[in-house]
Amino acid sequence: MRCARACSTTACVLALSFTAAAQVAILQIRVVEGEGAVHVPGSRATRPLTVEVADETGKPVEGAAVSFHLPDNGPGGIFANGLRTEVAITDNHGHASVHGLQWNRAPGRFMILIVASKEQARAGMASFQYIAEPGSGAAAATAGGSRAHRKWVVVALLAGGGAAAAILARGRSGSTPAATGSPAPGLATAPTIGTPVITVGTP
Repeated sequence: MRCARACSTTACVLALSFTAAAQVAILQIRVVEGEGAVHVPGSRATRPLTVEVADETGKPVEGAAVSFHLPDNGPGGIFANGLRTEVAITDNHGHASVHGLQWNRAPGRFMILIVASKEQARAGMASFQYIAEPGSGAAAATAGGSRAHRKWVVVALLAGGGAAAAILARGRSGSTPAATGSPAPGLATAPTIGTPVITVGTP
């Protein structure tokens, strides 16, 4: 009886040890969208900051809690909840995102600290972000990029024909069409009428 109890106790200890060991895993975390973004001062983020959490084999980890932390002062901002900390849960692809961040007007580089946890495992990293100087080229390019694209689309729709496709392609590539003296391909050339000449032959 004593031996049976001893064996039973040993089995319980081994089972508990195995369960605890199974819960302890190595997490890996990386940013899949939004790393190194440059933001216009005082703007609201239009794209999310997304991370991926995986285990030591690279398999996505579902149900991990991911906390995002913005700086208390200097360049940064607040999350959509009005705080400097937000928590998201990973989906079946191991992805967790935060949306609608409101950036402040302090220019410079800053870090968003990111910590993922699942059971006994934890992992952390930092995502670098930038707030552009007011009136800088980076801020102007970020703010005006969508407007410039819409302008080229309107021009393309008005032009029509082969010229429309050419202008739209240039607009998407970010280049400005060069001004030339010849008409754009695909556009009809207006006919030119010279001075009329009448020739009378010998009767």
